[in-house]
Amino acid sequence: MAYLLGIDIGTSGTKTVLFNEHGNTVASAIGEYPLYQPQIGWAEQDPEDWWKATVDTIRQVLSKSGINPADIKGIGLSGQMHGMVLLDKDGNVIRSSIIWCDQRTQEECDQITEIIGRDRLIEITANPALTGFTASKVMWVKNHQPEYFEKINKILLPKDYIRYRLTGEYATEVSDASGMQFLDVPKRRWSYEILDKLGIEREWMPEVYESQEISGKVTEQAARMTGLLPGTPVAGGGGDQAAGAVGNGIVKPGVISSTIGTSGVVFAHMDQVSIDPLGRVHTFCHAVPNTWHVMGVTQGAGLSLQWMRNNFGGAECELARFLDIDPYVLMDAQAEKAVPGCEGLIYLPYMMGERTPHLDPYAKGVFFGISAKHGRNEMIRAVMEGVSYSLRDCLEIIKSMGVPVSEVRASGGGGKSKLWRQMQADVFNISITTINTTEGPAMGAALLAGVGAGVYSSVAEACETAIKTVGVQHPIEENVKVYDRYYLVYKDLYHSLKDNYLKIAEIQRELS
Repeated sequence: MAYLLGIDIGTSGTKTVLFNEHGNTVASAIGEYPLYQPQIGWAEQDPEDWWKATVDTIRQVLSKSGINPADIKGIGLSGQMHGMVLLDKDGNVIRSSIIWCDQRTQEECDQITEIIGRDRLIEITANPALTGFTASKVMWVKNHQPEYFEKINKILLPKDYIRYRLTGEYATEVSDASGMQFLDVPKRRWSYEILDKLGIEREWMPEVYESQEISGKVTEQAARMTGLLPGTPVAGGGGDQAAGAVGNGIVKPGVISSTIGTSGVVFAHMDQVSIDPLGRVHTFCHAVPNTWHVMGVTQGAGLSLQWMRNNFGGAECELARFLDIDPYVLMDAQAEKAVPGCEGLIYLPYMMGERTPHLDPYAKGVFFGISAKHGRNEMIRAVMEGVSYSLRDCLEIIKSMGVPVSEVRASGGGGKSKLWRQMQADVFNISITTINTTEGPAMGAALLAGVGAGVYSSVAEACETAIKTVGVQHPIEENVKVYDRYYLVYKDLYHSLKDNYLKIAEIQRELS
């Protein structure tokens, strides 16, 4: 029996999963680590934390499974996109990683747009300059920390730093590189025009692979630390969204995914490049060779419910420990007691600014319509509904681009909630399906490694072998009518508050 290892470097933790060649989970482990916010709107992590979690989870998985490491035919990597990892000439990390949800770089986005030109930037990278992307983070270091900028020898993404530690190779792949804003997305290669105009040295960029290609092999040193066999091949892998899409079987037109993780993403496969001229959704290279994908992103999806749990869910957490269940199970039960629409309570999930459709780093989370009648049940449900409305924003734009939508598959931590899946079905007015695995990015990364290692002949064959539909939830007509009306109010609220978001940001700057 052949085995494949998928490693997903997430925002809250690293998840390592061992699969057999049929796509069944053999063993898994999670290693958590902190997120640092030195200022409001900033977000950083220590790459060494990712590596320690990777080493620990690999060793746990090998121990739990009891398999011979020689039977692992390939390793696939996935991870949070856009994070900036700067290495010096000795391969050491120069500063902590500024990650995807950091919002400090609006001035750098304006600078990039002025240097390259908005239309030309979208033509090359398929996206406008965004605070979440890597390019603006590197420019922020150039502008504010020149002593670090001068030491740069390589610029890597989070999963690619783990690749470097495993293999000694400086490499990335097309799906994750698409989110750096240094890649020519239609041509699937670095844009020397952008690098040169921004003053980024070409040799700082790692080699770009297709996602299923083998990019390196486990070194003797990494093998000693992890228990893996030296020489085990490591595939290109994918950014968390592209790898998660492979893990959900989103590898053909019409089948899209709705993922609720820390962020929320609606993701669709495309055989040809299609770009939203307004830049509200992202067009990136897909992890399937010579294809692309479009995705809408809401920054604060699962993050919003996690914030609610961490700050106001003490009772649920205590009871969950006693009952040995997930606190979110209890929160689901409370939310289910509130009626759809929460009797006028609407939540805007802009806790870390917002991408789709607003491209506004200054946006903030809002509870609107609170009355004395509303209680804990409504507050929790409103968060879940607000995230669902935001995902509908993404879906509506993708439809307007002519992308076919015949099936929506739920995934991510939020996809495990039957209630949240039903909300999506009702808010989207389309059936939501679930598949036989919830491993998402780790599964996709492992399948890509399987293709690279020759276990499967193609990504499509890998998905057909491993992925099956197991459930469908249909829209409830009465709920659809309620949500359609509240969604119109939800959409208007951002525009009503937009100027005030900017005023708040200005006050914060003056007081900081």
